[in-house]
Order: sequence, then C-alpha cells, then structure tokens
Amino acid sequence: MNQLTAGILQKLRSADGFLSGEVLCREFSMTRSGVWKHIRALRDEGYRVEAVTGKGYRLTGVPDLPTGAELDPLLVTGRMGRECVFYTSIGSTNAECKERARRGAVEGFVVAADEQEVGRGRMQRRWVSPPGVNLYFSLVLRPCVPPVRIPQIPLLVAAAVHQAFGAEAPSLHAEIKWPNDILCRGRKLCGILCEMESEADMAHFVIAGVGINVNLQEIPGEIERIATSLALETGRIYSRSQLLAAVLNRFEPLYDSWLASDDLGAVRDVLERNSFLQGRRVEVERFGSRIRGRAAGISPTGELLLDLDGGGRESISSGEAHLVGGTMNEPESKE
Repeated sequence: MNQLTAGILQKLRSADGFLSGEVLCREFSMTRSGVWKHIRALRDEGYRVEAVTGKGYRLTGVPDLPTGAELDPLLVTGRMGRECVFYTSIGSTNAECKERARRGAVEGFVVAADEQEVGRGRMQRRWVSPPGVNLYFSLVLRPCVPPVRIPQIPLLVAAAVHQAFGAEAPSLHAEIKWPNDILCRGRKLCGILCEMESEADMAHFVIAGVGINVNLQEIPGEIERIATSLALETGRIYSRSQLLAAVLNRFEPLYDSWLASDDLGAVRDVLERNSFLQGRRVEVERFGSRIRGRAAGISPTGELLLDLDGGGRESISSGEAHLVGGTMNEPESKE
C-alpha cells in the first residue's frame, strides 16, 4: 500500500461517519477520480468502503490480514514492526526476510504472509501454512552480541509470544517447550525458527521466524495428533494483526533488556515457570546420540539443565527434547 492510499485509509478510520470526496480531494491535492483510484485499491486489499452519492465514503470493515496498515496503529514499539511488508502468498517469510536483511533491512523489519508455500520448522521439517487462518512472520534482528549468545534468541521470542497469549487469550494454558515451541495440552500452538548469518566474532543479522496456529478450525491429517490452535483451545476467533502487535510490543523490551545484560535474566523466570519439560523425564537427541534424564530448569544462558538417569547434571545447549515414552508423565515439582 502506497503512502497516499495509507493516508486516505487513516482519514477513513478517524472519520465519524461518512467522509466527503471533496474533503479527501482537498486534503490530498487530487481529483475525485484520483480519490476513487485509491478507494478501489483499498477494496482490492480487502477493506470494505461504502460509497454513497452526496455523502462520500465510509469504512465499514477491515480485512483480517497482518498488513503494515493494520499493524502500525497497534504498536507501541520504537522499531519492531515499524517497517512491515505483507504477502498474500510467499515461499517462506524467513527466506524473504533473509534477502531483505542482506540488502540492508533495518532491525525490526517484519515480513508477514497470509500463506507460506514452503514453510519450515527446525530440522528442516515442513510447517503447514494454510491461508486465511494463521500468523506467519519473520523479524530482522541485528544484535551487537557475541555469536555464542544468539541461541538464546528463540527463548526470548518464546517468552514474548507466551506473554502475548496471556494478554490476548487469558484462559489459555500455554507452556514453553525448550528450545523453541509453545504447546497447549502437549500440542503445538507456535513454532520458532531463528537463522543467523555471521563471521567468527560477530553476527551480521538474525532472522526470527514465528508460526502461530491462530484461527485454524480443522487440523490437517498429517499434524492432527500434534497440533492445535488458539481458536480450538478457547472457542474464539482472533485478530491476527492484534496478535502480531501483541508479540512485537512484548518482544522489544525483553530484547532490549537482553542486549543490556549478559544472559537471559530478564525472561528466565517466565521460561521456567511456564516450562513444559520442567520436572519431567525427557530424552534429548543430539549429535546422533540420545541422553535421558529429568528436566531441572533452564540455565542463565539458555541451556536445558538435565539431571541424568545415571547421576550428575548436564547442560544441553542444543538438541530435540521428547518426553520419555511420549507420555505426559507428571513432574516431581512444577512451581
């Protein structure tokens, strides 16, 4: 959406009733046919604009699409999401965001989409990304920290998403599964995929990709037993723009606190208090081997703390964690 179209949209949003074409012509220094061109552009993007001869134009409905025009009025951030591009369909928001970052996209730049054709999760798994119901977005970050700290970013994002769920869906019982998922009743609500381009001593940029199952009413067969959505869990339909803004509004202060510190101190309590694994017996796959124990928390630098079956404690920096036996075994303690 160009700046003139966005300006007319803003005028229609703030109008109390109909806004005359004459006022719009005068405000934007254009002809009536020019105004009509922008009205048609808004309609093409899904906005419902009523036109009545002698009265003018009135905005009667907005699309449920996380576009920049819908996102910007909801933000309280300084930079996260202030520049946003939206695609009706795209291969992968992470891939597009990575190309934008290489071309100089600023920190906080967002790529959002209604549909992903080749959405990806960790371990190159496919992320099912149907149109019209879910939230798919990627965020450019340019943290001035040693590359060794970058693996902490998925946990920062997870904490922000969890806090956004708490605000937008307070009845939802969501849990954070180390290192990058959010679950409800053991089923996936949200996946996070972070990718970095760096040199030995510095990160050029990080792409934080997020997929959230929002208004999905029927889970596709291939993920029927492992996924759920906000709508299925709460019986409500959610605004994807509002949910995206809620995540970004909470992520920015967490990220800034993290940049100013040496570890995950700002979010560690959130991660441990809402941990899916805490106190449960898990098996972690890493480097082609498996290690078993009981999850004992998250270290200040983001590692999973595992009390080993054979005794001792180990800090796990990466890997895929599964509940032993695939069951919801009860934790010994989960404060």
